[in-house]
This record gives sequence, structure tokens and C-alpha cells, in this order.
Amino acid sequence: MKKIINNFTLAAVLLSFGVLQINAQELPKLFGKTVKSVNPENGLIRCASSEYEEYLRAKYPQESREEFENWLSPKIQQQKAQRSANGANAVITIPVVVHVIHNGDAYGSNENITDEQVMSQITVLNQDYRRMVDTPGYNENLVGADTEIEFCLAKVDPDGNATNGIDRVNLGQAAWGSIGAIDGSVKPDTYWNPNKYMNIWVVNYGNSSELLGYAQFPNSAAVPGNPANAGPANTDGVVIGYRFFGSKDIYPQGTYDTSNTYIYGRTATHEVGHFLGLIHIWGDNSSCSVNAADSTKDYCPDTPAASTEHYFCQLSNSCASSPGNDMVENYMDYTNDACMNIFTQDQKERMVAILNNATRRKSLITSNVCQPLAGAEDYNLLNGMSIYPNPAQTVLNITSANGDLPDNYTIYNNLGQTVANVKVSSSANLTINISAFANGIYFIKINKGAQTKTLKFIKD
Repeated sequence: MKKIINNFTLAAVLLSFGVLQINAQELPKLFGKTVKSVNPENGLIRCASSEYEEYLRAKYPQESREEFENWLSPKIQQQKAQRSANGANAVITIPVVVHVIHNGDAYGSNENITDEQVMSQITVLNQDYRRMVDTPGYNENLVGADTEIEFCLAKVDPDGNATNGIDRVNLGQAAWGSIGAIDGSVKPDTYWNPNKYMNIWVVNYGNSSELLGYAQFPNSAAVPGNPANAGPANTDGVVIGYRFFGSKDIYPQGTYDTSNTYIYGRTATHEVGHFLGLIHIWGDNSSCSVNAADSTKDYCPDTPAASTEHYFCQLSNSCASSPGNDMVENYMDYTNDACMNIFTQDQKERMVAILNNATRRKSLITSNVCQPLAGAEDYNLLNGMSIYPNPAQTVLNITSANGDLPDNYTIYNNLGQTVANVKVSSSANLTINISAFANGIYFIKINKGAQTKTLKFIKD
């Protein structure tokens, strides 16, 4: 059964969305669709991707969900067979551009969030999708997966110029009074080529401020009778409310809505999952019927059958006929950020199959916009190198705005003693667990070729 929302809370939600007919017996509408669920505790709408998908399917000619699943299923099976024969796949890196939409507010104020808050979100995506040890994205579940998908902020913009992957756009408007304005104006006026970039828009929803995020679901490469590029390119991507973007754990100084638990970056993890073809774990239906193909749920048999979404972390079994508790810790449920920590093996197979085959997703694999411009010198990399947060308590992050990975780094305490020496082989090495360090001043020496750069940080 769906959770019951009391009339007082529901009326408050309706008023905040500016719904024309205020009726405590109705849920608010987005994209002309009735929202399927609202958090009964705080009135927030965790995700509107299902409503958005229905809206797009009605507006643009494209394959039905059944046609899409019939197209995707054999590709997943073929991929599993190849993986069994050949072993692990190569890691896929998805280039990202984050469009920070603002009205001229000072840098770091309101919706014009800082670079560090943006970078903290990319860090969370990598922790979660790579199931990184010693981060909140790690789990010990037997079906838990390192998806072998990583994310990088683009280093080259559509004009061929260097970028840090953060596109600040002053559209002269702080808040957007309707979702339609975001889809009809903000996205088409600011998007970068979706064949090369995963577009993320960070916005102030305005009258729809109770919405956390939504994403555009992928399309198949081609279904007979439907256009190959069904579903608009100029809206393709992910939209997140600025108060729910980034991680307060990683960058405490950011602009977050601290009145709720959605402040650790899992809204983007969830919505990017939709962008890569994942469905909510309860399949957006109340049925508990699951066959071998999981066809009435989320098409991932290793997520236990669930008949409803969950907003809280308590274990429960909403399908008595199906053994095992609902997977409330799955990123594709609606639970609190703090208790989310798993993508399953079947969810991984589905996302990788989408990336290898779907329109505008498969071209992201071969996009080269995460590579620094030709001729970039080592010192350019180091000049763009920074660390955050500073001061730090548990995790320190190294980020490069202008180039590739450093070769290695060494951390010294204020006595000059070496406390860490790390060879950098992937972006995972740029997230440093400093929880065991004693409080005090430290120095990190970063090396690239013959160049070095030393930065100071404080461990609180």
C-alpha cells in the first residue's frame, strides 16, 4: 500500500506548488502528471523522473516501454555472456558538464553554488558508482556491484576551449516558476552536445521547490516504425535542485537544505541512474508478481520485489509472497541519503548495456572531452590543482581544473614527517581518508613530471 499523507501536510505541499485547485484529496501535478508520491514527513518530492518520462512519451513519438525492454533484454544477455567469457570490462568514463543556473547572485550565494560544491557531487558519484572502499558508497552486500562507471568534469567545451566542466549561466532569473520553463527555456538555451556530455542542470525550482530532481530516460538506438532519435536532444540530461546538489560531508560550506537528510549527494546518484536506464526498485507499480525476467518490476531480478517506495531506512518486506526485505538501501529507492549505498549486479549490467547501445548514451563512451587540450604543460595541470574541503575532518579531495591526473603526492605533518605517499593510478586516488590523522596542519606535495606543487590543509 502507498503511504498515507495527512491532509495538513498534503495541503501545505499543494500550496507550495501553486496548484490551481487546492484539494487535500489530490497530489500535486508536474509535467501535467499527478505526482505518484510525496514524502509524508517533509512534503518533498524525491523524484519526478517517472512523471517526466510519461510526459515525454506523450509529447514525442518514441517506442513504448515494452518495445524498449524487448530491445534491451537480449543486449543485456549478450553482454553477460561476453563478460563471463572475457572477464571484467574496461572502466567507462562519462564526461559531465554542470550548468549552474543563476540570476547574478554572488559566487557561492543561493543558487550560484561554488565550484567546490559541484566537485563534491562528482566525488559522490564516483564513490557510489565505483563502490569505493572507505566511503559511504561502499557495501558488503553479495549482489553489490562496482558498476565500473566513472564521471569526470569536462576539460574541453563545445567551442574547443579549456573548461573546468562548470558552466555558470546568468539567465537573469533566480527561480523558475514552473517545470515547463526549465524544459522549454533553460535546457534548450544552455545545453551542450548530449552526444559528448552528460548535461546536469542545477537550478532553483521556485514554485516547485519541493522537487529534488528528475532525469530524461534513454531511448533505444532504433525501433522499427519510430525515429532513431526519439526524445529531444536539447532536454536530455539531469536536473537537480541546488539545495540538494553536492555533499555536506565533503564540502560543509555549501548551500544545502539542512532541514532534511537529502544533503549527501544521493539525489544526483539516483537521477543519473534514471539517465542510464534504471527504474525505481518497486517498478512504479504495487504488484508483487515477479517472473524470471522481472518484467513487472524494475527488470533487475537481484533487487527483491517491493510493492512501494520507502522514505525511511527501516527494513521491511512489502511483498510477503517474495522472500527477503525490500532493498531500502538501493540508490533507486526513495530513502534518506544516509542509508543509500548499493547498485546491484543486474543494475550494473543494465546501465552498461544502455551505455553500449542507447541513443546519445553510447557516444559518451568515445567522447574525448575529458582529455586536456593538446600541448598542455605539466605546470598548467598543477596551476589548476586544488584541495577541498579545507579545513577537513574525514576526507580530503584533490581536484584538477585544467588537466590530467598527477603522478603522485606525498602528505607531510607540520614536523616534516611523511604520513602518506600515494601513486595516482585513477581518480579514486584523489579522495583521501584522513580520519586517522591527528588534528593539526599538514602539507600535500603534488607531483606531475618534473613539476611540483605544495598545498597546506588543516585537519579538524
